[in-house]
Amino acid sequence: MKRIFLFVMTNLAVVVVLGIIVNILGLNRFITAQGLNLTSLLGFALIMGFGGAFISLLISKPVAKWSAGVKVIKEPQNADEAWIVDTVKKFADKANIGMPEVGIFEGAPNAFATGAFKNSALVAVSTGLLQGMTKEEIEAVIGHEVAHIANGDMVTMTLIQGVMNTFVVFISRVVGYFVDKVILKNTNDGPGMGYYITTIVMDIVLGVAAHMVVSWFSRHREFRADAGAAQLMGKTQPMMNALARLGGMVPGELPKSVAAMGITGGIGKLFSTHPPIEERIAALKNAQPGKV
Repeated sequence: MKRIFLFVMTNLAVVVVLGIIVNILGLNRFITAQGLNLTSLLGFALIMGFGGAFISLLISKPVAKWSAGVKVIKEPQNADEAWIVDTVKKFADKANIGMPEVGIFEGAPNAFATGAFKNSALVAVSTGLLQGMTKEEIEAVIGHEVAHIANGDMVTMTLIQGVMNTFVVFISRVVGYFVDKVILKNTNDGPGMGYYITTIVMDIVLGVAAHMVVSWFSRHREFRADAGAAQLMGKTQPMMNALARLGGMVPGELPKSVAAMGITGGIGKLFSTHPPIEERIAALKNAQPGKV
């Protein structure tokens, strides 16, 4: 319940901030007496699309910590915590990135990486993952998350989301204006109900299509992160073993803001941010030696 509340409140805050920005810049007045001002509409779409995506990226780390209940390991309290920190450092050095923050959260098997910048990210693993896997398998999972950071996946996915958001906002309002003025022949200076209803419907339809595109990119980058983990470890078998074990576990739910950077899969291939476990294992098996 806490995660849902935080997710809703965070998105509401982002929308309010962006609403204030476009109002100050006057970009929300793209429907004029002379017609649709496409330049203003594009500016509005860019701010709403990329603004929301980048604000979410910038606050992703603190939001993830709070929503997942991550306990950041500042000073290791036991041998296990020391080993986790040392493992993350080993892979971060090998991947040539800054040392991420390292954390543990209570829950079923899962892990995630998040953060706006490569050199100040966060890697978190669940207690269920630590209890249900061998050390070599946990290493592979940590390598997977470090590979996400090294590949710049958080920023890449933010850019893709921003492009999709901009597309949705722009096209839905153009279609809404066309329906209102051309099909329904609204002769008033301002938009009519046809505009608002069409815009809402198009936001939903195009939003679903955009989510499918973003999910496709996310699945592609999961294969890269798996290969990156194998490369960091110098062998593919540990990552394959970790995936096989995850396939027999019930994965933990991650906060929406970091779901794409987690380790486990989802339901419904077109909308899933992760490929099926068996496809990921097959990809590792088929990887050429020295190119994983």
